[in-house]
Amino acid sequence: MPFLFSSAARLFAAAVLTALLAACAHPITMITEAAPPRSQARLLPKKVAYVMTDAQRDQQVTTAGGSGDRVSYYPYRDLEKSIRDALRAVYRDVVVLRTAGDAKANEAAGVSLVFTPQIKTDSSSSSWITWPPTSFTAEVSCVVSDAAGAEVTRVRAVGNGTAEFGEFNGDYGLAARRAATRLTSQLSSEIRRNEKLR
Repeated sequence: MPFLFSSAARLFAAAVLTALLAACAHPITMITEAAPPRSQARLLPKKVAYVMTDAQRDQQVTTAGGSGDRVSYYPYRDLEKSIRDALRAVYRDVVVLRTAGDAKANEAAGVSLVFTPQIKTDSSSSSWITWPPTSFTAEVSCVVSDAAGAEVTRVRAVGNGTAEFGEFNGDYGLAARRAATRLTSQLSSEIRRNEKLR
């Protein structure tokens, strides 16, 4: 009888451990050091702003990783640099605001355009052995307003990143950071292409 009890206890403990491991979310980061080239000669002579609140920076997201695990990260906090770099590749001066609707403050600061981003992310993995995502998608959609708060246009950019097991080498957010790099480049290109943003 004691043998049966200990076997049952071991099976139960193993099942609980497996469930906990499957439910855990591993932290990764999407922050990238890469930025689009910033040519002073090509910069538009405007001061623009992007809106990001502390609540957005503190927003944590959990998406799929490999082997039944999940990954967690802070999309607004991590992609803030990407958004700022994309704007700095186009405009001479870029500042951050807590809200888009303060027309007097925008006018006093000399801001001509305000970008309000919404971010979506997703991840997945082809691996049944390791937990880091092998595929990652980051999307940013910006409503662009004038200093008074009237909508001027909208821009959208998507970055996709992939990474294979042999590439990780301790860099478990590699697919996410590659997605962020491509997102930055595409966002700056989309802004340059839009005549309403010149």
